Amino acid sequence: MRFFALLLFIAFAFSQEKLFHLMGTYALIELPQGKEYEAYRYMKSLEEKLSDYLESSEVSQINQRAGKGCVEVSEETLEVIKKSLEVSRWTGGAFDITVGGYTINYKRKGMLKEEEAKRLIDYRKVRIEGNRVCLLEEGMAIDLGGVGKGYAVQKAYELLKTEWGFLSIAGDLRVWRHKRRLAVFNPINNKILAEGYNAKDLCLSTGGNYLRRHILGGENNLLQATVAYGDCTINDAIETALLAMDDQSREKFLKENPHIGVLLLFRDGSIYINKAFMEYFEGLKIYPTAP
Repeated sequence: MRFFALLLFIAFAFSQEKLFHLMGTYALIELPQGKEYEAYRYMKSLEEKLSDYLESSEVSQINQRAGKGCVEVSEETLEVIKKSLEVSRWTGGAFDITVGGYTINYKRKGMLKEEEAKRLIDYRKVRIEGNRVCLLEEGMAIDLGGVGKGYAVQKAYELLKTEWGFLSIAGDLRVWRHKRRLAVFNPINNKILAEGYNAKDLCLSTGGNYLRRHILGGENNLLQATVAYGDCTINDAIETALLAMDDQSREKFLKENPHIGVLLLFRDGSIYINKAFMEYFEGLKIYPTAP
């Protein structure tokens, strides 16, 4: 999940990003040959398939048919659901798109009681039959809010294949084939937590659970997570998973996956940063978190 301004994008001089409203937030796009609008239109088409706020979307149709039958979906919707289930297995369920039973059917629509909504969260009850997706119990729902923006950025990058570019939706971005100064926001003192130039192509995702309290999971001391990796879909999902894990599970996951770059900000202002994250940057600066 994201909030505009969780991740600050500080561009090099004379940059010409274009600003769009997308997925309930803002997108900044800079591409050669005037391809910004092409990127926007494509990502907007993904929103129309993946958003649970649109009753006509494929995800909403899956949710409406929960416990009743399967829904035929597009290649993109199928792909993001499959990738999400892979990350669910990888993270031991810390990332789970069936949280929609809670976020949609309990919190937003009031269709379920809280305990029933929590009981229905189980990625193992998503069935895929060819290009059809089924939810096995009535009341279940898919919520792609923890992966959809990263997926849209990744797919637009793969589609356009421009010689260089910058794509971002709120806290999810991709930079390729040029240097760009990037900074991560510090919600404790409303200043910059870290800044530097990318040393290579990267995806970067930053998220926190301190505004809407929308991420379910174990009790932990983590305030904000920033993940650097090569695939923006995976990036987005892993960042969400880290926020949902209890402290012990998160430490175990990071120890087993040292190739995933992370910058973690804890509630007491302490910071954890690993070698993989630093390798994505040059001249990276970390600033004190005192108010």
